[in-house]
Amino acid sequence: MELLKLDYLVASLAYSLLGVVVFWLAFIIIDRLTPYDLWKNLIEERNQALATVVAAMCLGIAIIVAAAIH
Repeated sequence: MELLKLDYLVASLAYSLLGVVVFWLAFIIIDRLTPYDLWKNLIEERNQALATVVAAMCLGIAIIVAAAIH
């Protein structure tokens, strides 16, 4: 029963929301720092190499955010 306590659930949801917000802010900052539009290259031009690099960057940011929250 201890795993189902309401305060644990609220804390998990709050940290999850915080992690998602920090992740998206980091992605937006990196998108602004690059000399070209990442979203346009990924979606419209379907640049597979850039998609792989962005995926690796997203995993790196997610690991950092998870470690910081943990």
